[in-house]
Amino acid sequence: MASLKNLSEPNKDQRTNFDVDFVIDYRFATTSKPEAEAQFAKLIEALNDVGLSTEVRNGDNCSVLIFVKVASKSHLRAEVYRSRVQDWLYGVRTIAPDREIQKNLESEPITEAERLRLVYLLITKPRNEGGAGITPKSGEWKGVASIFALHDQTFNKAWIRDLTSKSFLTQQDLTTIRNRFGEKIAFYFAFMQSYFLFLIFPAGFGFCSWVLLGQFSPIYAIVNGLWGIVFVEYWKKQETDLAVQWGVRGVSKIQHKRPAFKHESVMQDPVTGEEVKVYSPVKRLGRQLLQVPFALIAALMLGSLIALCFAIEVFISEVYNGPFKSYLVFLPTVILTIAMPTLTTLLTGFAAKLTDLENYETTDAHESAMVSKIFILNFITSYLPILLTAFVYVPFAQVIVPHLDVLQLTVKPFAENEKQMKAPEAGFKINPDRLKKQVIYFTVTAQIVNFALEIVVPYVSRRFFRKVKEVKADRAEKSGGGAASPSAEDHPEEKAFLVRVRNEAELSVYDVTTDFREMIVQFGYLSLFSVVWPLTAVSFIINNWFELRGDALKIALETQRSVPWRADSIGPWLDALGFLSWLGSITAAALVYLFSGNGLGPAGTPWDIKVWGLLLTIFLSEHIYLGVQLAVRMALSKIDSPGLQKERSERFAVRKQYLQESFGQEAAEKVAAGGISTSEKISRNTLEEARQSTLPGHDTPEERFWMRQQDQAETIAIGKAYIAKAATKATKETKKEL
Repeated sequence: MASLKNLSEPNKDQRTNFDVDFVIDYRFATTSKPEAEAQFAKLIEALNDVGLSTEVRNGDNCSVLIFVKVASKSHLRAEVYRSRVQDWLYGVRTIAPDREIQKNLESEPITEAERLRLVYLLITKPRNEGGAGITPKSGEWKGVASIFALHDQTFNKAWIRDLTSKSFLTQQDLTTIRNRFGEKIAFYFAFMQSYFLFLIFPAGFGFCSWVLLGQFSPIYAIVNGLWGIVFVEYWKKQETDLAVQWGVRGVSKIQHKRPAFKHESVMQDPVTGEEVKVYSPVKRLGRQLLQVPFALIAALMLGSLIALCFAIEVFISEVYNGPFKSYLVFLPTVILTIAMPTLTTLLTGFAAKLTDLENYETTDAHESAMVSKIFILNFITSYLPILLTAFVYVPFAQVIVPHLDVLQLTVKPFAENEKQMKAPEAGFKINPDRLKKQVIYFTVTAQIVNFALEIVVPYVSRRFFRKVKEVKADRAEKSGGGAASPSAEDHPEEKAFLVRVRNEAELSVYDVTTDFREMIVQFGYLSLFSVVWPLTAVSFIINNWFELRGDALKIALETQRSVPWRADSIGPWLDALGFLSWLGSITAAALVYLFSGNGLGPAGTPWDIKVWGLLLTIFLSEHIYLGVQLAVRMALSKIDSPGLQKERSERFAVRKQYLQESFGQEAAEKVAAGGISTSEKISRNTLEEARQSTLPGHDTPEERFWMRQQDQAETIAIGKAYIAKAATKATKETKKEL
């Protein structure tokens, strides 16, 4: 596979992609030869029918690689223009594309992301929409393992070098990412950049709070809550601004149909007259309601596992006093390491099936529903251990710990006597540092481990297995046994290129949803629990500097190049962000109420907790949060931005162009600018034209009504005369009465 060396130093053969737009990995290991040949021929015909050129080369492990590109530049230009016109019709673009295609493309050149997206749609769109209808791993195209674009080695080299040489991303950097990888990935990097910059304040304030105020500080909790509100509201405005600047605001209206959507009937749209595939909304609602038992079952299964391991850990660390205690304390970690991934995978698979059962018509709706289920799972696995410590262990330890004798089975083989496994009847004290240690683990240690599992381990494992494969191939070739290498028939000019393509075909698909999930969960730790350890933001700002560059490496090196999809926001993750910010106002207030003072909290004795005080604190905190959120939202709405300025200028240009075509240049400039200025004088010619219009044959009663007074001065003079006359008459009547 590709390595860091060939990423930073691509040779001449690797610098070119031979004008390939996409590669289709067609596999036939489990298909009979006649069927595989027939399916392959059908695949090539489908691609050629929509104006795509194809080339085929040998692949690895019973596969062939089909190279695809648009057959002619004119066909590509027509597709681009058609897409831009569609954007205008749906309101994504304010200004209609120029009617001359060439002129439109010269004023707005085709980006690589736009080209790749449209070619991918030509490959995958249904036939009735002008596409080839090829859907990987489904339907009649089960042999199509993947459809992927090739990495641009030269760009990757320059991009990674540029990212690692600077601390902050500029607007130009985000535009470059958008032009290469599409708006969906660009929004992720824009979010990361905004989040990183916003972390500077809580990191600095958190450090000062850690030094001067300590943990569970009410001041820190208030400031951190305000910071969360400002960040969430700022990002809402920022993503709208970016969507306008990138020309994708409202692009979610143009939704792609899911090939797996199963309609019940076909109806005629009463407005457009088009035939629309319909699925009963009542049935979908009934299936969506299954999310409630799914959430309860997931909470029960994951919660039970976490609670069990939590209880075992408390029992071993604070009750058990026998041999191997320092080793046995890691038993819950081992159980979680083995059981949690398995259980999470099982529930994630069930969530995917449940989402498929809900039968969404569009890919955006399907993805949003899946994200909501994944967020539930991540919420439980990420936050439940800390919540158990803060709101169960600390307040109720004196009640719960004596009943943990039921867990003696976990250490019985190692204990010397029963006394070592029994909780003391009196004098038991909770561990006051447990909560802080847990927060530090999830915000520091877990972040480092996750980075290693995400970036380092996949790279090392792929390098290892690639080397093993090469060694086996060399041995088979030397011994004269085994199949011939797939590169044996490669043309010398293409050899290095095809080796790279075969390696990229084996890479996994990049999913930006995974990276978004990590950042949203991280924001949750900061919002919910940083009052326990104010240095949380310091850890995150360091981690995120490496995370952003690690994600860039992952995109360029560890995964296939993803389809540059468009988006106008970060999608359902924005709702998750707002939810965690709101929940943070509740948990932070509760933690401050329980632990402020000596920092020990109830110390395992719930009888000292004033429930009314706790509920009142939570109530006030939440309502203050909602009030401040409204104020911040209103304040930010008053601030102008480059995106809004661009939108206004485009709307002005549209009005001006329309008026130009209708009334001429001079009138267009006046009306588009908002009407006639107050300093404008009516010319003599205008008055003469008005007078002429009052002559016989040139007037109507309405026109004569508006021509009685020919200028502003005459109107004022006549008005004054009316006033003077009325005043004189009133004076005379007063004298008569006297």
